[in-house]
Amino acid sequence: MKNGFKKIGSLIVAILLVFSLAQAAFADTTVQIGVPDDATNQARAIKLLETAGLIEVDPAAGYSPEIKDVTKYLYNIEITPVAANTLTSTLADFAASTINGTYAIPFGLVPSRDALIIEKQDESGNNPYINVIVARTADKDNETYAAIVKAFQTQEVAEYLIEKYKQAFFPAFPYDTGYTVNASFVSDIDSYTSAKEGKTVVKIGVCGASNDQWKAVQKVLDDENANIYIELVEFDAYTLPNEALNSGEIDLNSFQHKAYLQKEIEGNGYDLTAIGDTLIAPLALYSQKVTTLDALKELAGQAQ
Repeated sequence: MKNGFKKIGSLIVAILLVFSLAQAAFADTTVQIGVPDDATNQARAIKLLETAGLIEVDPAAGYSPEIKDVTKYLYNIEITPVAANTLTSTLADFAASTINGTYAIPFGLVPSRDALIIEKQDESGNNPYINVIVARTADKDNETYAAIVKAFQTQEVAEYLIEKYKQAFFPAFPYDTGYTVNASFVSDIDSYTSAKEGKTVVKIGVCGASNDQWKAVQKVLDDENANIYIELVEFDAYTLPNEALNSGEIDLNSFQHKAYLQKEIEGNGYDLTAIGDTLIAPLALYSQKVTTLDALKELAGQAQ
C-alpha cells in the first residue's frame, strides 16, 4: 500500500512539474504585433498599443514615439515594423496588427465590427493625422483646385464616406450628422459616370483601393456645372505620389495625412502644400488569432 501511495505521489509531482514547465514556457512566449514601418504611422501604432494597455511609453516622446521610447512592456509582445501595404496579407502571421482604413477596407475589415481597439481621433483642424488634398505650393491658390476642395467638403461626400466605409473613414470637415439616405444612395454614386470631353482634366494621385469618394466629388462638380473632370492616378506605394506631384506628373494628390506630408517635405525638399482637409482614417488593431483585447493579453501573458 505504501508503495502504491508513493507511486501516486510521484505521479502527482510529475504532473505538477510538467504543468509548471508548461506555464513557464507559455509565460516566456512572446507574440508579435505588426505595425507600419513608416515613422508617422508607426508612432500612431505605438500610441494605440499604449492606449490598449500593452506597453508604457516615455511621455517626453509626445505624439511621435519610436520603438526605443517604449519604457515598459506590460505583456510579452514584440513590436514588429513591416510595410504598411503588407499588414493585411500578413495578418495571420502576427498575434495582431495595426492597420489603417486604406488597407483594411479592401481586405474586408470593418473597424466597428472587427477591431480590437480603434484610435480615437481629434476632429479639429490641428489634428496631424487628418488626410489632405495636396498641391504644389505655386498652385495653392489655383481656382480649379479650390473648386475640387469645396466639392469634397460637401454634405453629399460626407454622407458617402460614412455610409460607404462603415466607420473606417470619417469626414474631416463640418457636416450634418442628422442626415438620412435612401437605400440606393451608395450604389447610385458607385455607378455614377462622368463625361471627360470638354472639361478641365485634373490628375489626382491616390494610393490603395478605397478611393470611391472621388465619384461623389465628381458628381457634386457635375451637379454644379463646374466643368472639371477628375482623373485618378493610382500609385502602389506611399513614397510615389509626392514625388510625382512635385515633378509635375500629376496636378494634386490625396492619400496622406498632414504629419506624413510634413515628413516628406522635410526629408525630400518637396515644395508642396496642403490645400484642404478631406477625411480621418483611424488606425485600428486587428487579429485573426483572437476576438478581444483581453484575449490578446491572455495570449501574450503578462511580462515578468
